[in-house]
Amino acid sequence: MPPIASPVRTQAILNQYHLSAKKSLGQNFLTDLNVLNNIVEAAQLGPDDNVIEIGPGIGGLTELLAQHAKSVLAFEIDSQLIPVLEDTLAPYGNVTVLNQDILKANLPDTVIEYFGKGEKVKVVANLPYYITTPIVLDLIQNPVKFDQIVVMMQKEVAERLTATPRHKAYGSLSVIVQQLTTPEIAFTVPSSAFIPAPKVDSAIVSLVPAKPEEREQPYDQKKFIGFVRGCFMHRRKSLWNNLQGVFGKKPKVKDQITTALTDLDIDPSGRPEELAVKQFVLLTNKFHELGLLN
Repeated sequence: MPPIASPVRTQAILNQYHLSAKKSLGQNFLTDLNVLNNIVEAAQLGPDDNVIEIGPGIGGLTELLAQHAKSVLAFEIDSQLIPVLEDTLAPYGNVTVLNQDILKANLPDTVIEYFGKGEKVKVVANLPYYITTPIVLDLIQNPVKFDQIVVMMQKEVAERLTATPRHKAYGSLSVIVQQLTTPEIAFTVPSSAFIPAPKVDSAIVSLVPAKPEEREQPYDQKKFIGFVRGCFMHRRKSLWNNLQGVFGKKPKVKDQITTALTDLDIDPSGRPEELAVKQFVLLTNKFHELGLLN
């Protein structure tokens, strides 16, 4: 029997179950076997790896994951696809499909329940475009320490995740993601690889979590994220003006902002997008020391 993701079998499954892609759930079915094989290769899956997949659809990628990994736990929010997956993935005893929203799942407990403690866990998934950012942010901040996260997303979002200072795509998402991981675009995927074809091209991004000792750490992760977002609130304004937007314009506050920037040798007239990730962390911690971020 042809692979699930082959164009002929995908269409046959869609016809058999009277399925069509739901725009509300960002569904597009990947039917390029070369792309799927490259995704698995990018994840460097081995027999000891357990995999979490998000949005398995009809099981095209899931099938390949099952063939290369120890076990696969797939989260599918569309209840209509559950019986389809039970059918298409029936030959694979190492796959479990949960009818759950990944953003509402208790991943720490679920991982222990299905994989056990101390097991290697990776995430490999084709993410729905409309919730890519929330899922990525949830995964990289999750208490579960993933060995690697390999996900497909809109190419534009991938470029934002991997952008460097002074690049037009560099922003708060770049800083937040790069403080916690090392992101890299593995390869791009044309829209023609999907049924139905989306209006934009996609990219596969590999995110390798950074060890705490490898990066400067903020005193509080949530405060850091809020601070970074505030710094990029008005991209055309100087860092000085954005910081006043975050903290206010009282004389004492202005003095504290000046002190922080001077101590860290940061030009107040520069733009936020000129700062490296480490500088945002150091600024967060400095403002905490000065009593502005508590």
